[in-house]
Amino acid sequence: MISKQVEFLVKLRDSLAMAAEATNEYIDSLAPAGMKEKPPVIAVTETTFSILKFEAQEGTKLGSFEVAYKANNVEEKWTQSFKILKDANATIQERYHGKDYQFNYWLYGEGKIYRQKLKGANATQ
Repeated sequence: MISKQVEFLVKLRDSLAMAAEATNEYIDSLAPAGMKEKPPVIAVTETTFSILKFEAQEGTKLGSFEVAYKANNVEEKWTQSFKILKDANATIQERYHGKDYQFNYWLYGEGKIYRQKLKGANATQ
């Protein structure tokens, strides 16, 4: 008899947890874009990225930028930099940089880290 009660309570608990999760997801989907706050990203020192070997590139939309290929770098250093950017969800739209950075960094595709010279307040004259 007790095992049936425990089984019932476990099923009830699990179903309520699923309902709560679904409700939270639904509420999040209804919230305006400005209401969704992202936690601030604390940037590592730029040396973490500047030790990589970057190759200059030129694009019609991006202009001048650089790419660090995994195969052309020390694997440990490249992997560390890649993980930082991946954890920060660094994309071309949401680039990674810190207060005193000279470049911003992002990921696109496999085995590549991109960077571009910062313009504006963070760039040194």
